[in-house]
Amino acid sequence: MKRFFGLIFITTTLSASNLGETLFQGNCVTCHAIQKANSAPSIQAIQTRYKEKFPTKEDFVSFMAQWILKPNAKTALMPEAIAQYELMPILGYDKESLEEIARYLYDATWQP
Repeated sequence: MKRFFGLIFITTTLSASNLGETLFQGNCVTCHAIQKANSAPSIQAIQTRYKEKFPTKEDFVSFMAQWILKPNAKTALMPEAIAQYELMPILGYDKESLEEIARYLYDATWQP
């Protein structure tokens, strides 16, 4: 019985740690490719700009989640992207999901 609960704990922990990546891959890559700008800036470009402005994970996650929840051209970190692609639409995701995605994006590394 202890093994069973241990397995559930490990599986839940692994699932939680991959939740941000799963949410990103299932939602964000539609517009934000990893390395190449398509219909929106690449996620690498976004990550770089956000980390320049918010080097701590807590600040990065907080600002990104709030901004995606309610996109605002006045507070945008990438006004040139808005000029090129328009303002990101309101997507209707809950703040907790956006925080999971932002945590993943802060830590993510991609090969060139």
